[in-house]
Amino acid sequence: MADAEELKARLNAETGRVSWSELERHFARGALVTVRRGLDLVEVAAAFVEDDRNRVSGWMETGAVRTTSASDAQRWVKRDPTLWAVVVAPWVLVQEAGKEAD
Repeated sequence: MADAEELKARLNAETGRVSWSELERHFARGALVTVRRGLDLVEVAAAFVEDDRNRVSGWMETGAVRTTSASDAQRWVKRDPTLWAVVVAPWVLVQEAGKEAD
């Protein structure tokens, strides 16, 4: 389990606050993935890195993790919320921070 903990520590260190304008190009190329608030962004990122298909598909089936939609993008352009992001190539996982998130 040390490897899993090391992976999570690395991903946590690579997670940062970003603005929507910094994410638009990733959205345009279809590489932006939204993680519902309440899920641990680092845990989801680790599941992507580890290719844990059962966990990822489970989250996707419930909509807790999904490809970022055009309506998400439009909402973020209008509201300019605080977003957290982590790169898990080829994906960029993003999650709204704070009380303003849906």
